[in-house]
Amino acid sequence: MTASSPPPLADLLHAAVTAVGGTERPGQIAMAEAVAEAIDDNSHLLVQAGTGTGKSLGYLVPALAHGERVVVATATLALQRQLVERDLPRTVDALHPLLRRRPEFAMLKGRSNYLCLHRLHEGVPQEDADGEAGLFDPFEAAEPTSKLGKDLLRMRDWADETETGDRDDLTPGVSDRAWAQVSVSSRECLGASKCAYGAECFAEAARERAKLAEVVVTNHALLAIDAIEGAPVLPSHEVLIVDEAHELVSRVTGVASGELTPGQVNRAVRRAAKLVNEKAADALQTAAETFERLMELALPGRLEEIPEDLGYALMALRDAARTVISALGATRDASVQDEDAVRRQALASVENIHQVAERIVDGSEYDVVWYERHDRFGASLRVAPLSVSGLLREKLFEDRSVVLTSATLKLGGDFNGVAASLGLSPEGVRDSEEEGAAPPWKGLDVGSPFDYSKQGILYVAKHLAQPGREGSRSDMLDELAELVEAAGGRTLGLFSSMRAAQAAAEELRGRLDMPILLQGEETLGELIRTFAADARTCLFGTLSLWQGVDVPGPSCQLVVMDRVPFPRPDDPLMSARQKAVEQAGGNGFMAVAATHAALLMAQGAGRLVRASGDRGVVAVLDPRVERARYGSFLRKSMPDFWYTTDRNQVRRSLAAIDAAAKAAEAAKA
Repeated sequence: MTASSPPPLADLLHAAVTAVGGTERPGQIAMAEAVAEAIDDNSHLLVQAGTGTGKSLGYLVPALAHGERVVVATATLALQRQLVERDLPRTVDALHPLLRRRPEFAMLKGRSNYLCLHRLHEGVPQEDADGEAGLFDPFEAAEPTSKLGKDLLRMRDWADETETGDRDDLTPGVSDRAWAQVSVSSRECLGASKCAYGAECFAEAARERAKLAEVVVTNHALLAIDAIEGAPVLPSHEVLIVDEAHELVSRVTGVASGELTPGQVNRAVRRAAKLVNEKAADALQTAAETFERLMELALPGRLEEIPEDLGYALMALRDAARTVISALGATRDASVQDEDAVRRQALASVENIHQVAERIVDGSEYDVVWYERHDRFGASLRVAPLSVSGLLREKLFEDRSVVLTSATLKLGGDFNGVAASLGLSPEGVRDSEEEGAAPPWKGLDVGSPFDYSKQGILYVAKHLAQPGREGSRSDMLDELAELVEAAGGRTLGLFSSMRAAQAAAEELRGRLDMPILLQGEETLGELIRTFAADARTCLFGTLSLWQGVDVPGPSCQLVVMDRVPFPRPDDPLMSARQKAVEQAGGNGFMAVAATHAALLMAQGAGRLVRASGDRGVVAVLDPRVERARYGSFLRKSMPDFWYTTDRNQVRRSLAAIDAAAKAAEAAKA
């Protein structure tokens, strides 16, 4: 896959940018040169590239020019699709004449993202039905009546048409519950050599395509599994590029976490009961019942020490699960149809119970354990790493060049907060060469093509009362209504909780004569389409809107944040991380809570200016951004908008922006 003497990088970048109909920008050129240098030097790079820089081509072009295999890991499906369906095909076509080769590219996801033909055709274990057997055998009925049955029949038809078997290619999509009936995890998979459908397997085909590709596009979760679990799922590669890198720590934490619920344990019992001797099954059943009784009384919160009764219950679960695992390997039941698949799925369930129970019982000082309780799903027992920085330092940065990029990597004006979360030393500090030391890296901010100080205003409502933990904020709602009215709608409302978003939507629907959309009342995609289509419409919501909305133009000219989005004080993992930093002599609040909030506010503020003609206001309805000592840290983390606390000035500006937008719309009409 190597290529000698590639053409100059500037020529390659120009060809690629022209092919996608873009414009070369200084930031993009600087980024491409820095990425090429990092790859050539086998070094590590953190590069912040603002919206509109064209960062995808900024890393794809030097990666393709290098000629070695590259893995690109992203956080969102939207960016994966953009890379595979638009950027890579056009870039490869444009570079082919210059490179004199046509690099192959492929997308690779975790096994459960692909339809499993064995499970589709041979059926789902009855134990998965949770007592609803009729729902889970839709193929026996000519006309299934349940939505689940109809979705399963639709997926059976789709299986004959799809080339990828990728869940994301199924339109319209299906629920997680429906997809679970036609997919398997890597633990449940029989393996291509043992499966009757191995030769046609969609997941295996995707892995084979990845082995032949020069660029493999994957997600953060699969990258984490590849690094953490030691069993390689990605093909060997010389260069790793992590886009949307501000999400990486969160995604790796998710992969490195474990969970036990009564439903999950009981499902494992049901799956194993038919396959093992009565004594082993009874022991697991008894342990499951004890665990379930304890979970009925569980109160949400961190368990700094495991209570004695929970410790005994987990040890009983661990030991019973170990016995069942041994029994599953020793017994065979010829009366069970397709016994290998049923056994594999039972084994996967019981192994997970054993692994999580043992991890919690072992009580590592580097783990955090807590109870959660959901209105719908009941209580769960969770365990997560206190930090993933050491894991990332050890697993991510060895034996390859790593480039991490995002529009938000500099928080409070430098890269050090993000670097620390990745296991890297502060910028400019070189660690020793000893094993386990943080590797050297460079940071680069290539800026943005947008003139933020002229295109946007950052307004902080310093006259409002400081938000409390609970209770209505009538002064904030008054301020919000006045701002939205001045803007003529055109508002994206970013709220720190769903309760706050609902309260604001209800209040403003009663006050203003304009559509107020609320997250959860329709699919997110449909809400964003409606919001973009009608300039008078407002969209209110919570976490996914802070990072997931790309609506350039006059439909989004006011972005409102109701308060600084600190983690909840009772968030067990965040509070444990904050406490650990303080015990080590650091500032836990700044390192954890303020950094978390700054990242979200940077992402949220980035929703405003998405194109060179965009104008508008980011309004933060929390006086702490002006008054508190950490306020300057939060402001420095956001784009360099013109800053004010003058409420009258902001209303005049919003009214002028609204008038200009209406005039432009009238001229078009």
